[in-house]
Amino acid sequence: MVVSVLEEMRIRSLGVIDDAVVELSPGFTAVTGETGAGKTMVVTSLGLLLGGRADPALVRMGARSAVVEGRLAVDPASPVALRAEEAGAELDDGTLLVSRTLSAEGRSRAHLGGRSVPVGLLGELADDLVAVHGQTDQQGLLRPARQRQALDRYAGDAVAAPLAKYADAYRRLRAVTTELAELTTRARERAQEADLLRFGLDEVAAVEPLPGEDAELAAEAERLGHAEALASAATAAHAALAGNPEDPEGIDAATLVAGAHRAVEAVRSHDPALAALADRIGEIGILVSDVAGELAGYASGLDSDPLRLAAVEERRAALTQLTRKYGQDIAEVLAWAERGAERLGELDGDDERIGELTAERDALRAELGGLAQAVSDARAEAAERFAEAVTAELAELAMPHARVTFAIRQTEVADADSGIDVGGRAVAYGPHGADEVELLLAPHPGAVPRPIAKGASGGELSRVMLAVEVVFAGSAPVPTYLFDEVDAGVGGKAAVEVGRRLARLARTAQVVVVTHLPQVAAFADRHLVVEKTHEGSVTRSGVQAMEGEDRIRELSRMLAGQEDSELARAHAEELLAAARGASGGGA
Repeated sequence: MVVSVLEEMRIRSLGVIDDAVVELSPGFTAVTGETGAGKTMVVTSLGLLLGGRADPALVRMGARSAVVEGRLAVDPASPVALRAEEAGAELDDGTLLVSRTLSAEGRSRAHLGGRSVPVGLLGELADDLVAVHGQTDQQGLLRPARQRQALDRYAGDAVAAPLAKYADAYRRLRAVTTELAELTTRARERAQEADLLRFGLDEVAAVEPLPGEDAELAAEAERLGHAEALASAATAAHAALAGNPEDPEGIDAATLVAGAHRAVEAVRSHDPALAALADRIGEIGILVSDVAGELAGYASGLDSDPLRLAAVEERRAALTQLTRKYGQDIAEVLAWAERGAERLGELDGDDERIGELTAERDALRAELGGLAQAVSDARAEAAERFAEAVTAELAELAMPHARVTFAIRQTEVADADSGIDVGGRAVAYGPHGADEVELLLAPHPGAVPRPIAKGASGGELSRVMLAVEVVFAGSAPVPTYLFDEVDAGVGGKAAVEVGRRLARLARTAQVVVVTHLPQVAAFADRHLVVEKTHEGSVTRSGVQAMEGEDRIRELSRMLAGQEDSELARAHAEELLAAARGASGGGA
């Protein structure tokens, strides 16, 4: 059952397309047209709807932006509908609207069900919506990495589960190996760093500085160095405030303030303002007496001991040695010592850490070996089934004697430390296991299986690609398949078989094929033709559904390049009749 169908796409200002509507069939839709007419824009438009890379060069010259809108009929219970609703999209009676806007400046916006969404969300939905295949995908299938991915995709959880555990262990091994290499290759530098730290920490420990000690000693040294001057100044100030016993006739501040206070105190009752002044003068007298007393105590307490001054200067010199090397003041020196002690602990623990990492590395290698063997076994089992299924499909695509196989190999390494133990052998390994996977094709009996990159022609590669996709459709189906001229290089009977197989695939999925082969187009349930105007653009009327006589004329053009050729018309009618008979339908 098809859980979602792309019903319609509207394309505006994209490439050669000015404004066109592409109405698609739930079954098999063929898209044809002259070379350069804009057929590939159908593929490009769908790619944009599915979150593909937005190239501003695609915007039609003179337009401010290109817009692609799609209408999908979806099952409300399908993963696509549920994910869309999670993103805030609205479904209108089982219809989901998708749009993508691309500005000429390169800005891209996406909307899903009337809500603005990240473009990445469209890409997430794409995996459950459409499988797109073009000639670039054929070239991709030539790469062993893509062949391995195809096999793993077919194998499903049998490979995915152990491979996920393998990937986690592989990442951890890379991290452990990197750290271990750093510790061992930089052992000399780290030993030198540890020696320097020990020397510095010993220097700090020998002095035993206290927080704020440098500031306190600087103040004490300043006081001791000027003790006589400070004592003389304090004594003179005390005499000025409280008087000098040796000079009874002298005038001091305390006597003058006392006289002023007596003068106003006698008449304060006559004026509140004068009473307030009397109070302030009284306060001054008290303050003068207090300061004078403290000056006397300060002068008597000063110590001009040269031995203490020498000891202070010596201590300051020791602290200065530390601040020259380890910080601007003692606070910074103490902070450096704390950090240095922590770092020295790390460095002193390197030997222990190297031992721990070595043990972990060996354990991870052993674990990887076991997981790699599990992945390899699962791949071998899936490869046999996959190859048989693809071979069966090729028999129906006019390659009855072709046989597809997988070569799964592992490369042994001489240095056991550079590999992992798989089945008692040291083999090379990577992020995807220890296997080298290659798809082989023997196109006829007696032929030696060769890599498809070397042993398949263009037409054979197209059919292998289609066979692989049909097998995937049976194991992990998606609702829609889009093929962009994957039938290139195919002709004659093989082309008829390709069309027949696509029609069969369309019984369980929506199939859209951009093709130049009339033998393929004849099997379609819906036949669309892309036509450009004389101005070189595709307008709204430039994508037409071909039916009846119009379809015969288009097939005639594709067959002979002449719509009105009687021979071509007869051949076209014969193709349609054969297609109807083969598929039980058609137009």
